[in-house]
Amino acid sequence: MQRKRGIDIKGFILSVKKAKDEDSIAMVLSPTDVRTYYRFFGARHSILQLGNLIDFEVEGENGRFMPRLRSLSHMGFPWIFDKNKLLLWHNFIKKFEPHLRDAEEIDSFYFNLLLDAAKKWDKQNPKRIICESYVTLLEYEGRLYPEENCFICEKHIEEDIALMQAFKPAHPSCIYSPSLPTKKVLDFFKSKKTVFIDDAEIDYLFEIVMKGL
Repeated sequence: MQRKRGIDIKGFILSVKKAKDEDSIAMVLSPTDVRTYYRFFGARHSILQLGNLIDFEVEGENGRFMPRLRSLSHMGFPWIFDKNKLLLWHNFIKKFEPHLRDAEEIDSFYFNLLLDAAKKWDKQNPKRIICESYVTLLEYEGRLYPEENCFICEKHIEEDIALMQAFKPAHPSCIYSPSLPTKKVLDFFKSKKTVFIDDAEIDYLFEIVMKGL
């Protein structure tokens, strides 16, 4: 999708890498696509940071080289000065770069998922927001397994369930993992809410998300 110069675009910065000298290359998720842009002297600009929501314009879209970011402004959230919340945000948003690396034009789902999460980040426990966002993403992509059969041995799971990456269900003994109550996990898959999950269980789910989307 070509951008017309002068049109403002909003997007989340999924990654920033150093180019030559003080220039930078940034991957940005907008409501319509995931694109990589060049920014001259990007290292000098505090706006060009992982996880930031920016408003920007694009130039050089039809050129032989990488399109360039220009006229950047930062659309901040009240929690960005809380180091713990910011660290969790960075840990979460970093998972989207490898997940969406090969995508170009995409549905607005991913942008809206991050925007909704960012708006709630200072109102709820961020780990809970991450878990709820992740299970919503899995369902959207058709990768959620709301079944009571083990992904490893395919036998029925009883009262206790363990989860692999992508929340795939398994017997605790099949993957040598701690467990959660099966009913609680299946209810979470259905409701996409963590209200009935305690903090220790949230930590368990969060660590699974951190393995990758």
